[in-house]
Amino acid sequence: MNVVKEILSTSATKAFLSIVMGFAVGAIFMMISGEEVSEAFESGGFAEAFQASLRTVADGYGALFRGSVFNTRADDLATAIRPLTETFRLGAPLIAAGLGISLGFRVGLFNIGGNGQMLFGILWATWISTRVEMPIILHMLVALVVAILGAALWGALVGFLKAQTGAHEVILTIMLNYVAISLFTWFIRDPNLLQQVDGGGTPKSDAPALTAQLPALFPGTYALHAGFVLALLAVLVYWWLMERSAIGFRFRMVGHNPHAARTAGISVERTYVLAMATSAAFLGVAGANQALGTQVGYTETVHSGIGFDGITVALLGGGNAVGILFAGLLFGAFKAGGPQMQVIGVSPEVLGIVQGAIVLFIAAPPLVRAIFRLPMLASTPRLDRLRGRFGGKAVES
Repeated sequence: MNVVKEILSTSATKAFLSIVMGFAVGAIFMMISGEEVSEAFESGGFAEAFQASLRTVADGYGALFRGSVFNTRADDLATAIRPLTETFRLGAPLIAAGLGISLGFRVGLFNIGGNGQMLFGILWATWISTRVEMPIILHMLVALVVAILGAALWGALVGFLKAQTGAHEVILTIMLNYVAISLFTWFIRDPNLLQQVDGGGTPKSDAPALTAQLPALFPGTYALHAGFVLALLAVLVYWWLMERSAIGFRFRMVGHNPHAARTAGISVERTYVLAMATSAAFLGVAGANQALGTQVGYTETVHSGIGFDGITVALLGGGNAVGILFAGLLFGAFKAGGPQMQVIGVSPEVLGIVQGAIVLFIAAPPLVRAIFRLPMLASTPRLDRLRGRFGGKAVES
């Protein structure tokens, strides 16, 4: 019985139940907004409306499943699993972004400048991939490294300003988001810089050279490319960095108590700079995915809000590498399955409501605990081991 209570009190359990509650909230909105439900209520009363509500929810989430995991209506297996490959493709940059934002959280830094850091990396990756000629593979690797370094430098600037002036990283990252977006837009508006020749009315960059594009994993069959492999490698790097390396230990020390870390001889200011640079480097991986994983030119919206979505992925993942991996895939599934839901008449905003509700419940663990009557146990060595196994630290409030 004690083991069951310990498992129910872990952060992984709360995360799972938060997802369940988020889907439940989405189901309620589908019922309210469904035309079939209102028509059934007017014609047959409560019983008919209730049945129509169940059908609406089943059809909506069924469409989400077919659009993101497995198309049960496909004629062959290759077509049936295409939605899963799209989930992997769309989830890859979310995973990388979630890792970067989560690293900042664990150092006590709130990095909400993911979009700007991505764009600064994309800016220089675009320059390399469109204006520099190199052999195949080498061209892609150089563009990838430049994207990561560019984003890391943009993040390091935040850490430097915080360390030297005491400026809050939230304000810094918000303002630098605007700077990076404007800088990228300026570059793709200037034909002497990155503007696409004969690109039409909307300014956009040239497409990356074939030698610089991320290779497709299944050429001619699926759109999934090596960006997903990069995301998996980023997960491994994050895990090693935060759980096994000396640098990760310093990061965690500063995040837990910067005053104690300084007393122990750790340079907190230097750690802030390094942490923000490392956090942004993971955003650079997401940026490389966006810049090099396409065969067409792109506008200043190439970031697709991934930097902000990474915050929700990081929160749901709970700072744990494996948790962030699955959280990124979940939100990638939302992006992949959303159009299929829209086809059957479900408003695309429903998934936004689901995502928002999940984050709401993640941010309010006492609410989830009260709804499901979960136990709140005192910290014990055994509980700490379980928490470490199922998603890292869980903060009771």
